Amino acid sequence: MIVPTLVLSLLSAALSFSDDILNVEQPNKDGNHWAVLVAGSYGWSNYRHQADVCHAYQILKNHGIPDERIIVFMYDDIANNTENPTPGVIINQPNGPNVYVGVPKDYTGRNVKPDLFLNVLQGNADKVVGIGSGKVVKSGPNDHIFVNFVDHGAPGILAFGDDMLKSYQLMQAINTMHKQNKYGKMVFYVEACESGSMFSELLPKDISVYATTASNPDESSYACYYDKKLDTYLGDVYSIKWMQDSDKEDLNTETLEKQFKITKAETNTSHVMEYGDLTIGDMTVAEFQGNQLSPVFLSNNIGTKEKDPCDDGVPSEDVPLAILERKLEAATSQTQREQLEEQLRDLIKSRESVKTIIKKISFFATNNHIQTSRVMDSGVRQALRSWDCYEYVLDHLVATCPQLNLPKNDYALRHLYVFVNMCEERVPAETINEAITKVCGY
Repeated sequence: MIVPTLVLSLLSAALSFSDDILNVEQPNKDGNHWAVLVAGSYGWSNYRHQADVCHAYQILKNHGIPDERIIVFMYDDIANNTENPTPGVIINQPNGPNVYVGVPKDYTGRNVKPDLFLNVLQGNADKVVGIGSGKVVKSGPNDHIFVNFVDHGAPGILAFGDDMLKSYQLMQAINTMHKQNKYGKMVFYVEACESGSMFSELLPKDISVYATTASNPDESSYACYYDKKLDTYLGDVYSIKWMQDSDKEDLNTETLEKQFKITKAETNTSHVMEYGDLTIGDMTVAEFQGNQLSPVFLSNNIGTKEKDPCDDGVPSEDVPLAILERKLEAATSQTQREQLEEQLRDLIKSRESVKTIIKKISFFATNNHIQTSRVMDSGVRQALRSWDCYEYVLDHLVATCPQLNLPKNDYALRHLYVFVNMCEERVPAETINEAITKVCGY
């Protein structure tokens, strides 16, 4: 009979669908999902970075990736910060759910540092004994790894609290992992200023690694969702866009390329980029963010809500300034206004000092007003290729010029292009370092 046959066919299809759901953790027959999530900054003005990473954790967890294969780096100084009016709560969008719930505290505080991150990513368990949770990525040739990094950046570097991760260090780790067959496919989502410089002309196309970044090698990434109650920004535009997409899409059918295109189109503050093996873009998002369907957290709290437009974007380096300006605008007493005006003056003065210091270094290094103007021109940013020069100069600058407060000062980070320009114009590294010592030394 036709009807019983049809019923049997539908039942068979339903059972097959159920089997697919039960096998949610398998990128392929023998592989697993792994994820490393990093919020590299600390401090209340950087609230958004930990909020982004906590939200990313909820997406992965609620799409079927277990905690033992999600490793989280975050300072963990936000949820119970004295400035938090709702202790234990972190939100990533206006009136959003508490994304802090259940987040693993694998590596916190001073353990959020680049060498530890690289050891965790490469599965070097012997290098993290007695540190944090001790969890590392124990991946093999069939596994898929998803890495989400959120913090400040500059040409060729990602800020990592009081330290920095350099692009060549990341490339060395990735290439080592590839040679040791420690992954099948690996995907990076990176939120930072000038984050494209971590991969542009560096990430090979033939080692099964795909990366998307919040910005190209030359521009800022942007914060958004200012919260008047919290007096800080809740998220970053690129991160908000990819995560809101993951919240509402069926990740088993959406491809990485589709998510990239949606994120790129909706991030109107910077140029979202992709690098590496672009064929990985044809794979589904589920193969890296988890296959489980209909997560209760997302459907009830995030996915079905009308999204705020995230249209108050501010360049990352201007966030401290924007926060003070908004607080000043909302001040209700003369005393409060005077205190905020003083803080604002001090911040503007410190920013002017950064520009003055870098301009002096440039002039002493080039001994040429025309060349100084050229290397200082923010519209002329040369691609970083002279890594030996740049690294030598950068290390000396951090050690010798505490006035710049690198790498924590995002405004100063945004001026490191000047040193790239000098290196690319073949100004000798020793000459640049002599100028740094002359200007910053005691």
